[in-house]
Amino acid sequence: MIVSTDGIVLRQQKISGGRRIIHIFTKEYGLISVGTNINEKTKKKSALGVRPFTYARYELFKNKGYYNLNNLEVKKSYYAIGEDLDKYISGSYVLEYLFKVLEEEQANIKIFNLTLDFFNVLAVGKSNSLTLPLAFVVKSFAMLGVMPELNSCVRCGKEPEDILFSVKDGGVVCASCCENDDQDTLIFKTNFDIVRLLKYFIKNPLKNFIKVQLKPEVYDELRKIINKYIEYYLGVSGILSDKLIDTDH
Repeated sequence: MIVSTDGIVLRQQKISGGRRIIHIFTKEYGLISVGTNINEKTKKKSALGVRPFTYARYELFKNKGYYNLNNLEVKKSYYAIGEDLDKYISGSYVLEYLFKVLEEEQANIKIFNLTLDFFNVLAVGKSNSLTLPLAFVVKSFAMLGVMPELNSCVRCGKEPEDILFSVKDGGVVCASCCENDDQDTLIFKTNFDIVRLLKYFIKNPLKNFIKVQLKPEVYDELRKIINKYIEYYLGVSGILSDKLIDTDH
């Protein structure tokens, strides 16, 4: 069966016989793995379509659950992102995050459109854009069904005055509800207004975050909380490009 779909290349890997497997986040079919003989190092235009950071239209042959690439038409290449270290780290983080959280052959058009928006913004934005992938991840929570509760204490239901953030409870908790949890490493008392910051991330378009540069201590703490949150609820840990952020900022 021949199928066609728009997709974004997340990663590729070499296999035997000179073939490659490209992992594509597609609009219609979600995350799929596609076999191809195309060598990304050739000068043919089709080679661009099997590289990460590429958005293309793919014609695929599907047989017994396996996909093989018949043809492709590149719609937009974000490969130039790789020429800027900060942008490359930010883009690689999002590609790896998507590869880990997306389910095989489960379409998620909202995240697909968010991903296109992310790369369009990243491509034209300024170099230092490490806040942008954090905003992307926070925005993806609602689309993945794991949005934290930010309006009231998840334990007592009251609007907290002294706010803490509990990863296990999935949102904000008030200090009185956490009196006996001082040893819990997944409860965070931040030195900044985490509710206000997360709501800003949720409500504002990604293009706004090119101009947003958090204070280093705020960025580090927020990143730590988000990493713990995605590990707890999405099973995502060990993102390699996240380690590059440590060495770059």
